[in-house]
Amino acid sequence: MAVTLTEAAARHVASMIEKRGHGLGLRVGTKKSGCSGFAYDVDYADSLEGSDQVFESHGIKVVVDAASIERIDGMEIDFVKSNLLNQGFEFKNPRAKDQCGCGESFNV
Repeated sequence: MAVTLTEAAARHVASMIEKRGHGLGLRVGTKKSGCSGFAYDVDYADSLEGSDQVFESHGIKVVVDAASIERIDGMEIDFVKSNLLNQGFEFKNPRAKDQCGCGESFNV
């Protein structure tokens, strides 16, 4: 089981943690949302819970809660920058069977 970052995503997270001044890594999970069922929930990881799973990609820790791992196991997170206004994480989730038309939610 693993959730990984591309080099571009790892560089972006490292830069954001450095600007912020603290943090263990990137916390990634899922929450019920949208028309397809679940949405990705991304935040800084400042602490670890007992059931968290921790993965490491390109020197950056990726923390996933136990409830979310079954929906995102095998996922790769990229950071895509089209221009100054269009940039963000892109989720390549092999467990997602479908996603809504706007791309905000998915189901497994």
